[in-house]
Amino acid sequence: MTSKLVQGYEVVIGFETHAQLSTNSKIFSRSPTRFGAEPNTQASPVDLALPGTLPVMNKGAVERAIRFGLAIGAHVAARSIFARKNYFYPDLPKGYQISQFEIPVVQGGAVEFFLGQEKRSVRLVRAHLEEDAGKSLHEDFIGQSGIDLNRAGTPLLEIVTEPDMRSSDEAVAYAKELHKIVTWIGICDGNMQEGSFRCDANVSVRKPGGPLGTRREIKNLNSFKFMKEAIDFEVRWQIEQIEDGLAIQQATVLFDPDTGETRSMRTKEDAADYRYFPDPDLPPLVIASDWIEQVRQGMPELPRVMAARFVNNYELPEYDSITLTQSQAMGAYFEQAAQASGQAKLASNWIMGELSRRLNAQDIGIEQAPVTAAMLGALIRRIADGTVSNNAARQVFEALWTGEGRDVDAVIEAKGLKQMNDSGALEKILDEVIAANAANVEQIRAGNDKAFNALVGQAMKASKGKANPQQVGDMLRKKLGI
Repeated sequence: MTSKLVQGYEVVIGFETHAQLSTNSKIFSRSPTRFGAEPNTQASPVDLALPGTLPVMNKGAVERAIRFGLAIGAHVAARSIFARKNYFYPDLPKGYQISQFEIPVVQGGAVEFFLGQEKRSVRLVRAHLEEDAGKSLHEDFIGQSGIDLNRAGTPLLEIVTEPDMRSSDEAVAYAKELHKIVTWIGICDGNMQEGSFRCDANVSVRKPGGPLGTRREIKNLNSFKFMKEAIDFEVRWQIEQIEDGLAIQQATVLFDPDTGETRSMRTKEDAADYRYFPDPDLPPLVIASDWIEQVRQGMPELPRVMAARFVNNYELPEYDSITLTQSQAMGAYFEQAAQASGQAKLASNWIMGELSRRLNAQDIGIEQAPVTAAMLGALIRRIADGTVSNNAARQVFEALWTGEGRDVDAVIEAKGLKQMNDSGALEKILDEVIAANAANVEQIRAGNDKAFNALVGQAMKASKGKANPQQVGDMLRKKLGI
């Protein structure tokens, strides 16, 4: 759903994302956070909320929150406080969740990204630290349910946006950029299947220029594909309800990938329903300016900074530079290929084109690419110096990818792909092609461009694809006097 207006309605989307922080222990206890452990083997007395236990703040979780704030240009609060968010679930041992409400640790900031060729920006309201709940396990075949508290107390950073997105495509593009940021700076592993990066989409519709509509929150979207499908269905459903004269009720809904539909889970609560109040067991979180500066010094080069450097140092278009900084590995691959070839734009084209196509087809990361950056750089050098044509280069790339060869020059030699640079031999081929295609020649002289292209094709065929197409065209024009 790419248009801003759907059946005369404007779509309005905001996001709440829970990023599981990459600490080895939980936010208020020393229990490990390893995924896949046996149920209830990673829950300490603090996580179980046994009487007499007190939470102790995990410094690593705070540091990761600071890192995120710096990455998105937000304000990192010198003083923030923890609150108790009260609600009852069987997998919430304390009967409340420790979170941040009035004063979050990260305030403001923005996430910028491209939607197609258009640059977009989504404003963030806040990012706050909180603990995760446990998990209810339902064994339908025996009619019983159980509680696994391994996740209870797992450190989360909840990232909340303004309702700035206007389509499912824009929402997915934002989520992908946010995913890139948190994995790039090392605060979250981004594993959506394991629940490390969970997105909730608040979706509403309105007539253009009208007040905001009533939103419904789609919970726990754990893939970008399902994210788009869920939002698109929800938008259509809400419009149908309104057109039928029915009011939208604020609610929390779940997406069923099997049916492609959302279904209501519960009435959506407001902040007042949670009865927030400051947690008496936790003092205010105080972050000194020198700590923020220390974290800043240890930060990797951020994607937006690397992208700006690619524009300045390699004279790449901004779109290329953003695309090439989808991951640190891709950025490093481009730089190696560009420096090895001396042809930055050509390296960018190959990485965004042929290389990315093959990576996507095999569903592998650029770190696993059989063609290394050095190999691609060597191939691009041979394109630039005229040793091989673009078509021949693709054949060389195929051989490198499949392991048929590892040395570019050796593959070119073995396959006889070296471009014909002997002007005498090429002139003989052209004379024969002109003599055999008299009708085409007359059409060319009459201004028929298609006939000229056909003649170039005949010459390339006669040279078995080894001639330089540009050289063929130039020599033909000279011979035909056009």
